[in-house]
Amino acid sequence: MDNCLPPKPKAETLNISIPLLPKTGANLSYSRYFIMPAVSPNRKRPLILVVDDQPININLLERKLQRENMEVMTAANGRECLDAVSRITPDLILLDVMMPEMDGIETCERLKKNPETNAIPIIFITARSSKEGKLEGLNVGAVDYITKPIDLDETLARVKTQLRLQEIHRENLELQKRLGESRRSAAVGAVTQGVAHNLNNLLGVAVGYLDLLKTAADNPEMVRRSVALIDNAVDRMIDIIRQLSTIATIERLPLQPIAVQELLDAALARFREEYKILSPVIIRNLTPKNCAVRTNPEILESVVGKLLINAFEALPKTANPDGKIEIEARLDTKEDDTPQLIVQVMDRGAGISPEVAENLFDPFISTKTAVGTGLGLTMARHAIRNLGGDIELVSRPEGGTIARLFHPMS
Repeated sequence: MDNCLPPKPKAETLNISIPLLPKTGANLSYSRYFIMPAVSPNRKRPLILVVDDQPININLLERKLQRENMEVMTAANGRECLDAVSRITPDLILLDVMMPEMDGIETCERLKKNPETNAIPIIFITARSSKEGKLEGLNVGAVDYITKPIDLDETLARVKTQLRLQEIHRENLELQKRLGESRRSAAVGAVTQGVAHNLNNLLGVAVGYLDLLKTAADNPEMVRRSVALIDNAVDRMIDIIRQLSTIATIERLPLQPIAVQELLDAALARFREEYKILSPVIIRNLTPKNCAVRTNPEILESVVGKLLINAFEALPKTANPDGKIEIEARLDTKEDDTPQLIVQVMDRGAGISPEVAENLFDPFISTKTAVGTGLGLTMARHAIRNLGGDIELVSRPEGGTIARLFHPMS
């Protein structure tokens, strides 16, 4: 197991002789001062990396920080800094701008380009007092700067501020993690309760009609009707189990290009075949001619089908559904300017009930009274997120609902 642990860093001795009353030109002898303390991965004291080619600055900063119960490792230039960070990650870096071999600007740029080190806060130590010099450091990723000659009390205050910000950031991440775990636990509870409730109801339907069959064996019409209803209840139970299996699966789906028009036509045909609904649906394809999207066609067709059945079931039963459901496809860009396909399924039903508006995508949340419903939107969102997209539902001002499907174009 020892080979799973990082090698213990070796400490190199720092030999510095400083006169009690330093004079200009005083001799200062030192060996190579790359000091790596042996720090436990579970350390509680903050670890500061001080990078400066002037040993007097190293010594002063090191002593000041150590008095504040901070661990310190040091480096003489940018290359030593990168080497130190590759061995152990500090909580903060005090980085001199002007250094031989590799200056602070280049060092900072390299640290920020590396995903493993780009979150380390860097405070520049600079002799530049101009606005341009300070902005240059901030533009490459530094969080703060300190001007020379170094004021130790000010430096300590800035270091503590950044450490507090880092601690707040870590606490926020931990809080988000716990909230996510709580939500997942709540979702598991909701699914479990919903599955038990729906399967019990469906089993009750099946058992009830089985009992009816026992007393109506001499009535062929009653037998046929009861068998059909039992068959329907069993199909619903199978569908619940199948959909739950899909929700529990997160896999890398095979992708292939498909024309948007072909996708819409196939999704509508699948919807008609699966749900036996032949009512007209208006399709408007506003994408460029022969526009294609790289996706998993089967999954995307299924998602559009679930949005269509959701729209169809939202229509009033007394209304003529002809022309009441529309599909519209268009291209748009996300906030980061990457292109995406938007498919909208629009109905003219009652709109989104305030009672379920906040929980539309939770399992078994439904305004329908039929037994065994309430997984369609949960399934649809899970499937489209596996493809890198998402779904949202909004009410139409003129009445009804718009279900928007977002799918990346690249």
